[in-house]
Amino acid sequence: MKPNSKILIIAGSDSSGGAGIQADIKTVTALGGYAMTAITAITAQNTTGVNSVFSIKPKEIEKQIIFTSKDIRPDAIKIGMLHSSEVIFSVLKALKSVKTKKIILDPVMVSKGGFKLINDNAIYTLKKKLIPKAYLITPNIPEAEVLTRTKIKNQEDMIKAANILINSGVKNILLKGGHLKSKIMLDIFLNKKEMRMFKNKKIETKNTHGTGCTLSSAITTFLACGKSLNKSCELGIKYVNQSIRSNPKFGKGHGPINHLNSIKLKGKFK
Repeated sequence: MKPNSKILIIAGSDSSGGAGIQADIKTVTALGGYAMTAITAITAQNTTGVNSVFSIKPKEIEKQIIFTSKDIRPDAIKIGMLHSSEVIFSVLKALKSVKTKKIILDPVMVSKGGFKLINDNAIYTLKKKLIPKAYLITPNIPEAEVLTRTKIKNQEDMIKAANILINSGVKNILLKGGHLKSKIMLDIFLNKKEMRMFKNKKIETKNTHGTGCTLSSAITTFLACGKSLNKSCELGIKYVNQSIRSNPKFGKGHGPINHLNSIKLKGKFK
């Protein structure tokens, strides 16, 4: 099997392997893509929480992006954790030389255990400078609340918040509804021309570490392979749901999902 697309991932590292750049690499690979990386930070964490975050120098992040892309041009770019304004500006500078329009931004702000991963100045810079450059953003409800300064308690609030972001310059948004207290999982895709709701039965499990990273990387991979953005969101959501449903139950806290659910080994390897 040969990779169908080339994805550059700009994100932080998760030492436990469930989220961050490790989850991104697993997702891209499992879905038939070739993953390249620019690491923005190194975290010491496990399924129970984040112990520490070590920042990579902005100039080194810029070098990773530019030098990698000069040799292997990415078909699409997925951006995850960017913890400071300096890092965001370095990424913006590097993206000018890469010139890839298919940029998927997952505005990571807080870890699954509640650890804040980005400061207030960086949130402002992200909103004003980077989000308008993205082809799609994939915030969850807490992230959308921060970006819109509104409270989201139901489907109507989700649509209202998504429209606020579209009117502020966002091209496309997939607002993830996993934080709603409901038996139905609702995700809303919206741009100025269309709205689509993805409804699925919520899977009751504590093992959901890395779902946001995985979803944005899955969408990026499908998009890079030639699928429409709408279809890429649909397929990405299906992949994540299957990964949650077949989770390996690792760790004592919020365990990882199963990124290998898409892979079927040939008989000679079994």
